[in-house]
Amino acid sequence: MASVSDSREKGTIAIAFVREALASVSAADAVRLVQDAGIAADLLEQPQARVSSQQYAALWHRIAQFLDDEFFGMDSRRMKHGAFTLLCHSVIHADTLERALRRTLRFLRVLLDDLEGVLLRDGDYATITLVEPRNAGGAPLRAFAYGTFLLMVHGLACWLVRRRIALDTADFRCAEPDFGSEWKVLFSPRLRFDRPQTCIRFAADFLDLPNVQNERTMKLFLRGAPANFLVKYRNSDGLTAQIRRRLREIAPAAWPDFADLACHMHTSASTLRRRLEQDGDSYQTIKDDLRRDLAIARLAHSDLSLDDIAAELGFAETSGFHRAFKKWTGSKPGSYRRARPAATVD
Repeated sequence: MASVSDSREKGTIAIAFVREALASVSAADAVRLVQDAGIAADLLEQPQARVSSQQYAALWHRIAQFLDDEFFGMDSRRMKHGAFTLLCHSVIHADTLERALRRTLRFLRVLLDDLEGVLLRDGDYATITLVEPRNAGGAPLRAFAYGTFLLMVHGLACWLVRRRIALDTADFRCAEPDFGSEWKVLFSPRLRFDRPQTCIRFAADFLDLPNVQNERTMKLFLRGAPANFLVKYRNSDGLTAQIRRRLREIAPAAWPDFADLACHMHTSASTLRRRLEQDGDSYQTIKDDLRRDLAIARLAHSDLSLDDIAAELGFAETSGFHRAFKKWTGSKPGSYRRARPAATVD
């Protein structure tokens, strides 16, 4: 087997994002919604748990339908179900990213009362700043509210130009949430909290890129959007992402040792180790995280037995896989498989 990578292995989502999305839903309804999305309800009580991107996409759509609000009850006015689809229709014929972004922000200003995005082009950089018309000088909104707004805008922009728009910095007016480290991958390593305003900054040249999408490609895109932005347009340029891509092309049992990896990457082991340490990462953590993500994808979306998954991931014994999975996620593999048959996206 040359690789265990497939179209479903696109990373996993921290359970904190599931809980945040459910904050406006009663406990009883939350259990039903997560189960309908193919997520075992007991994972909500496991701080280390993660779900597949497909499961989160399913949950996103179910919550939006249930609340009739694609902004999860975080604004004074509901962003009614179907609004994001209409947003895409409104920007699909914009010729450049700048025109599409300005149209996107105007559209969202009409829909939402508590947040408004402002695009400013100034020299080499462009910024999108979130202003709060009804809350000037007041306490910050939920971190998830700022993040969801920026996620939709940035993710849509990346899709329109069919490439990740690298963010130079990402500032948030709120305190750092428990899932702050997840945002470093999603937005920018230069992530700052407790700032005077919420904004993202990127190279202004991106604004001149052409819109390469059309109504035909939009139909496919909308099946998983906007939840798929959490994995599709993560930072793919960092060292960790480069190593993950290399490992995904190799069966886990054949993953190189650190010295061989450094050789493949045309650097010395000491230099590679130092660069990883600067990023707050290690080769072992990268391997564990990738095995975890592959395991969750297999458990949630395949009929492979636990023995087969363990062997595929390079474990000599299934018991070793069980111990490792419990260490990674705080749960047993069976918890991820329990609701698997329901894991579909409407």
